Amino acid sequence: MKLVTQVKLMPEADQAAALAATLRTVNEAACWVSAVAFERGVPREYELRKHTYAELKARGLGAQAAQHVIKKTRDAYTALKANIRVGNLGKPGSKRRAKAESKPITFRPEAAQPYDDRCLSWQYDAATVSVWTTAGRLRHVRFACSPDALKMLREHRKGESDLIERDGVFYLVAVCEVPENPLNENPAGFVGVDLGITNIATTSTGYRAAGRGLNRHRKRQLDLRKKLQAKGTKSAKRLLKKRSRKEARHTANVNHIISKKIVTTAERTGAGIALEDLTGIRSRVRLRKDQRTPLHAWSFLQLGRYIEYKAKRAGVPVVYVDPAYTSQQCSQCGYIDRRNRQSQATFACRSCGALAHADDNASHNIGRKGETVWTAGRQSRAPATP
Repeated sequence: MKLVTQVKLMPEADQAAALAATLRTVNEAACWVSAVAFERGVPREYELRKHTYAELKARGLGAQAAQHVIKKTRDAYTALKANIRVGNLGKPGSKRRAKAESKPITFRPEAAQPYDDRCLSWQYDAATVSVWTTAGRLRHVRFACSPDALKMLREHRKGESDLIERDGVFYLVAVCEVPENPLNENPAGFVGVDLGITNIATTSTGYRAAGRGLNRHRKRQLDLRKKLQAKGTKSAKRLLKKRSRKEARHTANVNHIISKKIVTTAERTGAGIALEDLTGIRSRVRLRKDQRTPLHAWSFLQLGRYIEYKAKRAGVPVVYVDPAYTSQQCSQCGYIDRRNRQSQATFACRSCGALAHADDNASHNIGRKGETVWTAGRQSRAPATP
């Protein structure tokens, strides 16, 4: 399983200048390669290399750096094509899609640049790296990270690392190949996880992650964004970008904490995890105007991915189930009625009279569906017929 580890570089003044100049140079070169690719109908990587490699070398890029610039550009067009195919840029004829298809892809001056082991080496004991730049090889560039991150780098780093710059600070994002634990083929039931906005996650084991704190944080950020957007100055735009990243980091941290709690519980009890398949929910539901912002800020996909990769490391099986009627069905008697859900928090079965928190009831239904999906999907252990 591939994971990424981020370390912070702490270069000297001359080293920082060389790193900044390198990023500007390679991204300017990538913009030029992108223009060539767009002009020639985005050819394959090998053909694109024939049209651009010599010029990249003449611009002062090393052999490996030139190869990475070409590959980075071609991968960007592959990603654009995939986004168009799945409809992320709108329907055919839409303004957003037409704009994306009408011009070459451009790269920001501080956009990430991939490095392989030929142009970047790690010295873990000294906590330094040696990295290629347009000014020559920089040696003994210090980096800082947590002890756990250093251990992961030392034991599992494999493949490319990306050099990025954010607000004048340089980082290296390294790919690590982490071994997976053997999958638990016979889980003792499934922990159902009901995802929501009021309660971020509610499990059938009794854990409930309230969303009040995160929703208040988002509301404060939204109010601040409105004030800054009304100003429209350069400093306001810089602060908008800074606050946006801060909100994203806060949300990711909350989702990491919740996902770790869920996976740890499932691992300890020998159970699997059942999640709702909420694909396309934003386009399916009809909401009032005041409800749209919370829905579009809802990070259920990120939480699901965090649960997935943590479960994979722990050997915990994860299944996705159809969320239909999970909030309307009684987990005690199975009776389904829209009127069972009396409010956001209250579930009262009109057949058996069972009372429960609505999210708790839904989590039990999801867990039961997870067992059904797992049983239907796993391979038979029955001996072959002689």
